[in-house]
Amino acid sequence: MHRSFLCVSLYLVFLFLNLISHGTTCSTTLIKTRSDLIDQTCEKCANQSMILSYSLCSTSLPVIPVSRATNLPGLAVIAMELALENVTSTLATIEKLLGDESLDKYVLGCLTDCLGLYSDAVWTIVSSVDVFLSGNYEVSKTWMSLVMEAASTCQKGFEEKGQVSLLTEENYNLFQLCGIALCIIHMSTPVTANAILS
Repeated sequence: MHRSFLCVSLYLVFLFLNLISHGTTCSTTLIKTRSDLIDQTCEKCANQSMILSYSLCSTSLPVIPVSRATNLPGLAVIAMELALENVTSTLATIEKLLGDESLDKYVLGCLTDCLGLYSDAVWTIVSSVDVFLSGNYEVSKTWMSLVMEAASTCQKGFEEKGQVSLLTEENYNLFQLCGIALCIIHMSTPVTANAILS
C-alpha cells in the first residue's frame, strides 16, 4: 500500500512540475497575486455551491507549498492530489478497523465495501489528473464526480441501518476535496477562465 502510494505521489509530482513548466499562460492566471488566487478561487467555488466549504478549501490548498506559485490548473491538480492523500490515508484507517474483532458484523461489511470504493478511487484520481493535463477536462470532471459518489456511497452504507459511520470525517473531506477539484477544473476551461479575467 505505502509503496504504491509513493509511486503514485511521484507520478503526480512529475505531472505537476510538467504543468508548471508548460502551463503558465495569461489565460489561466486569474488573480494578481498567487495568494489571492487561492482565496478568490475558494470564495468563488463556495459561492457557486451550497455544499462546498470555503474554510476547508482555503485551508487545504495552501498545505501544498507550490500552491502559492502556480496557476489555476495547478490548483486543480493540487486539489486532486489532496483527494488522493485523503483516499490513501483512509484506506490505512479502514484496514486497521477491519482488524477490530469487537465491531458489529454489519459495520465490518460496510468497511469492506468502503475499502473497495476507496481502492478504486486511487486510480480514478490518478487517471483524472492524467486526462486533465492532456486537456480533456470533461472526462476529468466525470471521474472526480465518481470519486465524490464513492465517498457518499461509503457514508450511506453505514446510515442505511442506522449505524454511526466510522468514516464520517474521511468521507466528508474526500467529498469536499473532489467538489473543489471539480469547481476548479470547470473554472480552468478556456471559456470560463476568459470570462473571469474580463
